[in-house]
Amino acid sequence: MLAIIDYDAGNIKSVINAFKMLGTEALVTRDPKEIMKADHVILPGVGAFGDAMSKLNEYDLTDVIREVAGNGTPFMGICLGLQLLFDSSEESEGVSGLGILRGKIKRIPDNGVLKVPQIGWNSLSYPNAGRLFKGIDEESYVYFVHSYYLDAEDKGIVTATTEYGTTIDASVEQGNVFACQFHPEKSAEVGMEILKNFLSV
Repeated sequence: MLAIIDYDAGNIKSVINAFKMLGTEALVTRDPKEIMKADHVILPGVGAFGDAMSKLNEYDLTDVIREVAGNGTPFMGICLGLQLLFDSSEESEGVSGLGILRGKIKRIPDNGVLKVPQIGWNSLSYPNAGRLFKGIDEESYVYFVHSYYLDAEDKGIVTATTEYGTTIDASVEQGNVFACQFHPEKSAEVGMEILKNFLSV
């Protein structure tokens, strides 16, 4: 069973539809027991870091997310779901993230040339091998919508980067924990292949 964690943070419908196209039904839930029973777990999300952490705390989801991340169940954060896995964000000073992975979320520099937020397609480079990108050529394009980006403390976990005013850590992998700053569910065939690779972990 695939569980998608519901904490009122958007983009769930598009994630459900993407997995449906792969022939996988997803259970949308905030029930810790259901999440713990799942074979694969997704933490989606669009919106503000501080609001999202507030919702995760309100729905008592922080402990179960940490437990899933620690027990070997394949777990994937998407967009804001990636950012929440880390320590903190410049978007919401003083708010602690889940701290499952080490690193900070920073605002994309406003250089007067590139628009912030970044909205659109950008290509990926692979600094380290990642299971999500098996069979996917380097420089493949995926779809981003974000104003903040990951600067991972351990660059060894970074499996994809992109350039947008700075080097953005676009995907990470540590053990059973995977995350993408971009939206695989909106990234056409490349994105579907990434989700398929996740299901095969």
